[in-house]
Amino acid sequence: MMHRAKLCRLFATLLLFCLALPLQAQQFERVGNYQIHYSAVSTSFLSADVAAEHGIQRSPAMALVNVSVLEEREDGTTRTVNAPVSGTVGSVGDSSPASLSFRSLRTGDSVSQIAVFRIIEDEPMRFDLEVRHDRNEAPADIGFIQRFTIDR
Repeated sequence: MMHRAKLCRLFATLLLFCLALPLQAQQFERVGNYQIHYSAVSTSFLSADVAAEHGIQRSPAMALVNVSVLEEREDGTTRTVNAPVSGTVGSVGDSSPASLSFRSLRTGDSVSQIAVFRIIEDEPMRFDLEVRHDRNEAPADIGFIQRFTIDR
């Protein structure tokens, strides 16, 4: 029960943070009847307690990418889908980007995938993600570029 409360707190923190971000930071792509939401943020925005509880290194030099998938139903509602994610991150033009190691965060019926990575300061970073939104279809390829600054 205590573990569930901690996950709920982390999910709420991530959700509130994502809602407070500028529009460019919280993005989504529609693939068929699915919405694939993604964002990348510095881990320094997480509270120390939440980061420690979930083994996330809180540092201005570290960031996390968060991916969640919603299925749009015929009645207009959505439901969260457990969608495995794999991918890489590196500077734009990097011929050997680093692999991202995703893990699931569950809160009630909600599931998201997160991966932590080291920021390349003040350089555009390219994310190439493969999201298995529907096990009967080919994975969706999601790519985006984001620049981070390290606040010291």
